[in-house]
Amino acid sequence: MEIIATHTNTDFDGLAAMVAAKKLYPEAVMVLTHLHDNVEEFVSLHKDALGFLTAREVAKEQIERLILVDTSIRERLGELKDLLLRPGIDIHIYDHHPTCTGDLKGSLQVIENTGAVTTLLVEIIRQKGIPITPFEATIFALGIYEDTGSLLFPNTTARDVAAVAYLLEKGAKLGVVAEFIDRPLSPEQKDLLQKLMEGAEVRTFQGVTVLLATAVEEEYVGGVALLTHKLLDIYRTDVALTVVQMGGRVYVVGRNRLDRVDLRRILAPLAGGGHATAASATVKNSTLEEVVQKLLAALEKHIRPAITAGDIMSSPVKTVSPDTTIEEAGRIMLRYGHTGLPVVDENGYVAGIISRRDVDKAIHHGLGHAPVRGYMTRRVICVTPRTSLSEVQRLLIENDIGRLPVMDEGRLVGIVSRTDVLRTLHGGSYPEGYRQLFDTPPGGSVVYNLRDRLSRLPEKIRQLLLQISSTADRQKMSVYLVGGVVRDLLLGVPNYDLDIVVEGDAPLLARRFAEELGGRLRTHEKFGTAVVILPDGQRIDFATARTEYYEYPAALPQVERSSLRQDLYRRDFTINAMAICLNSAHFGELVDFFNGRRDLEEGIIRVLYNLSFVEDPTRILRAVRFEQRYGFRIEDQTLGLLKAAVKDGLLGRLSAERLRQELIHILQDSHPWRSVARMGELGIWPAILPEAEITEKTVAEMELCAAVAQELQQLGIETGEEMWLSYLFLLLYSAGGKFSRCLDKLKLPSRWRKKLERLKSMLPGILETLTGKEELRPSRLYQLLSPLDSVFYCLLPVLAGEEGRVGVMEGLKKFGQLRGKERPFLTGHDIIAMGYRPGPWIGEALRYLQRARLDGKVTTREEEEKAVRLFLARYFDDEKTGPAQGE
Repeated sequence: MEIIATHTNTDFDGLAAMVAAKKLYPEAVMVLTHLHDNVEEFVSLHKDALGFLTAREVAKEQIERLILVDTSIRERLGELKDLLLRPGIDIHIYDHHPTCTGDLKGSLQVIENTGAVTTLLVEIIRQKGIPITPFEATIFALGIYEDTGSLLFPNTTARDVAAVAYLLEKGAKLGVVAEFIDRPLSPEQKDLLQKLMEGAEVRTFQGVTVLLATAVEEEYVGGVALLTHKLLDIYRTDVALTVVQMGGRVYVVGRNRLDRVDLRRILAPLAGGGHATAASATVKNSTLEEVVQKLLAALEKHIRPAITAGDIMSSPVKTVSPDTTIEEAGRIMLRYGHTGLPVVDENGYVAGIISRRDVDKAIHHGLGHAPVRGYMTRRVICVTPRTSLSEVQRLLIENDIGRLPVMDEGRLVGIVSRTDVLRTLHGGSYPEGYRQLFDTPPGGSVVYNLRDRLSRLPEKIRQLLLQISSTADRQKMSVYLVGGVVRDLLLGVPNYDLDIVVEGDAPLLARRFAEELGGRLRTHEKFGTAVVILPDGQRIDFATARTEYYEYPAALPQVERSSLRQDLYRRDFTINAMAICLNSAHFGELVDFFNGRRDLEEGIIRVLYNLSFVEDPTRILRAVRFEQRYGFRIEDQTLGLLKAAVKDGLLGRLSAERLRQELIHILQDSHPWRSVARMGELGIWPAILPEAEITEKTVAEMELCAAVAQELQQLGIETGEEMWLSYLFLLLYSAGGKFSRCLDKLKLPSRWRKKLERLKSMLPGILETLTGKEELRPSRLYQLLSPLDSVFYCLLPVLAGEEGRVGVMEGLKKFGQLRGKERPFLTGHDIIAMGYRPGPWIGEALRYLQRARLDGKVTTREEEEKAVRLFLARYFDDEKTGPAQGE
């Protein structure tokens, strides 16, 4: 007998892992012990579908194999722990907790670092091709979401996210997941939370803030882990530990935000288990005070020293005096790449901070000659070399400042900037500083009226914009047309993809608009977005802009265009960061905060700030695409940032889906070889497809492919709407034997992958036949080329080389002349009506007629009937009539 078990106080990860293990061990019995309250509710509701047994219902003497999930600690097995004292029991372990001395050992052990153990089992199920139902997918998703905090906990891995994506494809219901994970607190839990808050204190260990909350309850109250999460969010400490004495036991739960704190080690003296970021323990025969003292000792012992301001500061510090002019301070910032400078007086005292923003404002008002003392920020917040990184981060955020002077015994010894913190938290890929790259126009934005250009749009589109205007006016919301459609309107390029930004409630406005025009509505309330699909298929996207934006500290909030400004500032390039007002009072006004219209006129691709490529590496590919599509030039500073991002490997962080989508966009352009060549110049191809050898020859082949496609169209051979697949084939074909590895990397949907793989396998035979000396019968030519997808015909002359190109083109011309002539007069029903019974010979007869027609052997219906009788005589003795239908 085989049984599947997990730890006591079973959570959803343990439960889901048991159900997943049952898929791998279908003959095994799932055995439960004590459950968390929300898990118990779920099991009670679905008991008939799950088929669990309790430990008391199992004949323990018959057990030969134990499959353990989510634990390898004997003490956490409750009533089943004594089972392990019996010799000869085979143990299989699936766990995601780090191993420790004393852990159980199994004949099979799958122990890997993922956020949830369910992820490991889902991966195995997927690899083995075992089918799962939507109900099972939902249970597995519950396990992963709970143990990873809905994919937000630090222990979440890419494998957890991939597993959830797979489960959603298999029908997992997120509504059910939310219902059981985000349950409201029971009255008992609310009382316990209040007691924990009353007994809470915050202590600091090596710069790490730790919340220690204690409480005593007469009866057991479930959900202590949930309460610990809530306390961590309420107090915003680095670590939260709850210690609750209930029913003769002390329950300890810990949650942690920092990499340098390992809760599993801290709870080890209490025989606890778990992860570095989430762990728990149940202690018998100890008082609450004794447990707390053990925890305090473990915290002192195991928390490593914090990163401090002294570790990350820049030193020595470039400073200016109070009498330095604004212009000189600006030149120093430009020369050294700083965004701010400490102002130090003759006594070495830090009198203030002058920022790039302060300098720009003063110069804008013609005050470049003035001393910085009049414009510097005098309220200077300083830190010491011993200030922790978390405290530095808090000061920067709470005070909305970009840098902190580091003082030691009254001396300025360094400075810590926001970039220093970001680099420490996220690695070395952040470029120096975070600064805007556009010139802000005088007055904050450039306004032109494009009502005349809007009037030239197709009547249908113009009426839709007027309807949106009318609906927004009635709802008293500001509404704008934004993005690529604005860019292309200014360029005179057709683009009818309507993206609408709303200052207000975009889903509400979209709902009203859909009701008025009878459209279908899809809303995403969480993101403040909606899509309206009209009866004719026209799609209109609505998105909510931020409701307020502060132009500078202490300014009054701007509630209209400033919120639009924040929305536009998050976009990729200045030419895509313009908007057109659609409200009737300002209909047609172009709103251009970042001089995108000027860049459009000058043919420049410019990012809005220097971390743009870091935040979204797909912008690297989009910059090349727009540059080559419109014949523009990537602005020098933007180009430098792009090259740095490529060099730092940021493209390697892209998912296969995002990379594939951007490549398709490039290959769908009218002259994609230009972008392909430019990507080669910038070193992008080795970063995204190192297996391929994309050279000038590849670029030339792509251009030739387009020319051949046009020539074939003139011959009546259409290439279809997926011409980009031919270009992609040329790129991947350069990889030679690594062709399949490239396909794997891009994770192409199966319908596209099968087309490319089929072409790769057929290509040698087709080219060898078409370039051979043997004269092909028309039927043989048709048989050779008709199975090939029409989009790939243009590739054949290209890949045949110069010597074989003429012959291949001749073959394609002949093939084009044959198309439409291959269908016989007779159908299968006609042949049956001639007295032949149904069978495989009918299909063979039709194929024979097709070959005969193509080769000119039959041209009339009568000749076809005669040919069929002669052909079917091979099957039957009576060559005139064949077997009767009744035979």
